[in-house]
Amino acid sequence: MLRTEGLRKSFDVRGRSLEIIKGIDLEIRKGEFVSLVGKSGSGKSTLLSLMAGLDRPSSGKVIFDGTEIQDLDEEALSYFRRNRFGFIFQSYHLIPTLTAIENILVPHQLAGKGSGLAKAEGLLDKVGLNERADHFPKQMSGGEQQRVSICRALMNDPEVIFADEPTGNLDSANGEIILKLLLDLRRSQTLVLVTHDMDVAAKADRVLEIVDGHLAGKGLDRAPSTVLG
Repeated sequence: MLRTEGLRKSFDVRGRSLEIIKGIDLEIRKGEFVSLVGKSGSGKSTLLSLMAGLDRPSSGKVIFDGTEIQDLDEEALSYFRRNRFGFIFQSYHLIPTLTAIENILVPHQLAGKGSGLAKAEGLLDKVGLNERADHFPKQMSGGEQQRVSICRALMNDPEVIFADEPTGNLDSANGEIILKLLLDLRRSQTLVLVTHDMDVAAKADRVLEIVDGHLAGKGLDRAPSTVLG
C-alpha cells in the first residue's frame, strides 16, 4: 500500500550538501502499525515527512496505492494530504484562535465535505472531551490538546495516519492514554508512528530502526494487530 524506493533526502547547510535519508527501501502493508525508531538526528522524522508528502525527496520514490506522490503537483499533493492522510504531531499544531470543535472541523471543511459537526462532536465524546468543545487550546492541558489533534487527524477517515512523537510532550501516564486512544479509535487505517520510546514502539506490528539515514532492518514481521473499535 505504501512503499519507498531508493529514497534520499539532502539539505544544503552552509553551502554543503548534508544527506539525511540515504537510499531507503521499505514497504508498509495496509492496516499495519509500524513504529520508526532511532537516535535524535537519525532521520526518522524526515522519513515520515517524505512518506506523508509533507516534504519532497531529493531522489527516489514514495508510492501510495500505485501513485508516485513525489511527482504530484502541489494541488494534487494537497488533495492526498487532506483526503487520504491524517497527521498527529508532538506539538499539536492546534490553531489558537479556534475552539476544540473548530480545530477538529478544519480538515473536513478544507476538503469541502460539509459541516461535519455531528461527526466532530462524536469524536470529542469518544476521547472524553465533549465538555471541552468550546474551549480554546490555551484553556486545555497538553493531554487534552493531543486528544483534540487525534480527533482532527481522524476527521476525514484517512487511509494512513502519520504520527510524529505524539506522546513526546506528555508525561508517561498521559502518553499511555493517548496511545491507547489512538489504537482504539483507528479502524482499518495504517499507522506510521515515530517515537523514541521503546515501550510505545513495542506495541507496533513492526519496529523499524533508522540509523544514520539508513534502514537498519525490517523489524518484526507478523500480521497487523487486531484493531479495536
